[in-house]
Amino acid sequence: MSISSINYSSSVLGSQIRNINQQLTDLSTQLSTGKLSQNYSGMGTNEGFAIAGRAQLSNIAAYTDTITNVNVNINLANTALQSLTTIRNTVQTGSASTAQDLNVNGQTVAQNTAAAQFGSMVGVLNTQSGNRYLFSGTAYNTQSVANAGDIINGTTTQAGFKTVMAERQAADLGANGMGRLVQTQPTPSSVQVSEDVAGSPFGLKLSAVSSTLTGATITGPSGSPVSFSVDLNGVNPNNGDKLSVQFTLPDGSTEQIDLTASTATPTPLGSFAIDASTPVNPNNTATNLNTALNTAIAKLANTSLVAASAVVAGDNFFNTASSAIGTPVNNQAAIPAPITGATTLSGASPSDSISPGFVAGDTITVNGTTLTFVASGATGNQLNVGDSIQTLMSKIDAITGTSKPSTLHGGSITINTDDAASLNITTSNTGALSALGFSSTPVTATQPPLRVGSSPASSATTLVNGSANTVKWYTGNDGPGSPRSTAMARVDDSVTVQYGAQADEDAIRKQLQAIAVFGTFSTSPTGQYAGDQVAALSLRTTQALTKQPGEQRLEDIQTDLAMAQNTMKDAGTRQTQAKAQLQSIIDQAESASPDQVASEILALQNALQASYQVTSNLSQLSLVKFL
Repeated sequence: MSISSINYSSSVLGSQIRNINQQLTDLSTQLSTGKLSQNYSGMGTNEGFAIAGRAQLSNIAAYTDTITNVNVNINLANTALQSLTTIRNTVQTGSASTAQDLNVNGQTVAQNTAAAQFGSMVGVLNTQSGNRYLFSGTAYNTQSVANAGDIINGTTTQAGFKTVMAERQAADLGANGMGRLVQTQPTPSSVQVSEDVAGSPFGLKLSAVSSTLTGATITGPSGSPVSFSVDLNGVNPNNGDKLSVQFTLPDGSTEQIDLTASTATPTPLGSFAIDASTPVNPNNTATNLNTALNTAIAKLANTSLVAASAVVAGDNFFNTASSAIGTPVNNQAAIPAPITGATTLSGASPSDSISPGFVAGDTITVNGTTLTFVASGATGNQLNVGDSIQTLMSKIDAITGTSKPSTLHGGSITINTDDAASLNITTSNTGALSALGFSSTPVTATQPPLRVGSSPASSATTLVNGSANTVKWYTGNDGPGSPRSTAMARVDDSVTVQYGAQADEDAIRKQLQAIAVFGTFSTSPTGQYAGDQVAALSLRTTQALTKQPGEQRLEDIQTDLAMAQNTMKDAGTRQTQAKAQLQSIIDQAESASPDQVASEILALQNALQASYQVTSNLSQLSLVKFL
C-alpha cells in the first residue's frame, strides 16, 4: 500500500510557494515601473512625506502657470508703453521744430503728424491680452479708451474735444478779442484796464504793473474786478521811460507787455509816441499809450492766450480725476500778490492777497473728521490760524486718502479725491471758506469734463460739470486706489505681485492730452496772428511732453512692471530649487532601486527553485520509497 500524495494546495509548503510567487510578481512590477507599489498602502511609512510633497509640487505648477500668464501681460504692456514713448518722442521733436508753415487747414506738418499719432496712441491704449484690456484697471473686459474719432469730434449726443476747445477759446478771448479785459480812458490823461468779471476763470488776469514813466501815477492792480490805471497827470514821460504789465494766463503761465516811451519816427515796435506837437499836449501821449497798450493786449490775447486756452481746454476735457475747485477772489485794496500755498488761513499777513479770516475755535469737517483751528501749537487734527493754505490742503488729503495731491495753480484751489461720491467739506466759518473760492457748503467733488457754463461762451463766467453731454474719453476703471493694484496675482505662498495699469494715469493722460491739443488745434492760415498762435502752442506742447520734477513718466510705469517681473523671477528660482528637493523626497519614499529589486528577485527565484524541487520530491514519495 502506498502513501497518498501531498495536497499541494493546502500544504504549508504550497502556501510558501504562492507567497514567493506573489513577491516575485510585486518585485517584477517594481522593476518595470520603478515604484515601490501601485497603491498608497504599499508605499510604506514615508508615503506621508510624498503626499505632502506632491501637494506642494501641484501648487508650484499652478504658480508657474500664473507667472507665465502674468509675464505675457506685462510684456505686452511694456511693448505698448514703449510704443507710447516712441509716439511722445516723435510729437515732441515735431513741436520743437521752428517750421510754422500752415496748410490750407491751418495746421503745420507737425500738427498733422500729432493728429495721426493720437489715433495710434488710442489704439495702443486699447491693447488686449486674450480678452483682457491691459489699460482698463479692474474693468479689464471694457475697452480702455473711447474711439479716437469720438474723442475728438464727439457723437450725435455728446461733444468731443474739438467743441470743448472752441468753447473755451471763445470764453477766454471774450467778445472783443481782448482776453476778457476792458480798456478805457476815464480822463484824457489816463488809461485804465480792468478784468470784465470778478472771479471768472476765463481770460487774462492782471498780475502786476510797474512803471518808470516820469510824473505818472500808477494805481492797482486791485479791486473787484481787478483793474489798474495809469495817469500821466498832464506830464510827458521822458524818452525811454517804460510801462510794464504782467498777466497770468489760464494755464498758469505769465506774460509781460513792455511799452517804451519814444520820440523816434516812425514809432518802434513795442513803444508809444511821446507827443511832439507845439505846444506839447501830454493828453495825446496818453492816447498814444492807450492805443499801443490796446494793440499789445490784443496781440497777447490772440497768440499766447489762445495757446494757453487750448492747453487748459485739454485739461478740462481729459483730466477726469474727481475734484472740487475753488477760485479765491483777491480782495486787498493794495496791489494783490498772487495767491500761493504760503498764503495764510487767517489772512493776517499784509502780503496775503486774500483774507480767509479763520480764527481760533473755527472748524472744518472733512468726510466726518473735524479739523479745529487753534491760536498756536497745533497737533493732530488741529490747524494754527497762521498756517498756510498748503497745510490745510495736506490735512484734507490725509483725511481723504487721495492718490493725487490737491493743488493750488493759476489762482484756483483744487481738492482732489479718489472717490467723488464721498467728498464732503463743511465749516463753522462759511465766510472764510467762501474766501478760498468754495462758495457752496458742503463742498463736494465735481466730476470733469468741465464745460463753459453758459452761452454765448464769450460772456460766460463759470465752468460746469459736462459729464452728461461730453464724451468720456477713458472708459476703464476709475475707482480709488493705485492703478498697479487693479491687477494682482499670487506667485508664491507668501508673495503677490501687482501689475495693473490704467490709461488715465497721469503719465499717459498728460501725453494723450498734449498730443490731442496739438493735433486738434487749427487756425486761419491767413490770419494776422496764425503763426504766433501755433508757435506759442508748439512751445507749450514741447514743455508738456518734457519730464517735469515730481511728475509721473511712462518709464515709471515700466519700472513698476519690471519690479513685478523681478519678484516673479526670484519666486520662480526658489520654486525650481524647491521642486528638485520635493521630487527627491518623493523619489526616496516611492521609488524602487533596480539593483536591490533585481537582487531580491534572484534570491526569490532561488528559493522558489528549491521549493519546487522539494515539492517535486515529496510528490513522488511512496511507502516503498519511504521504507
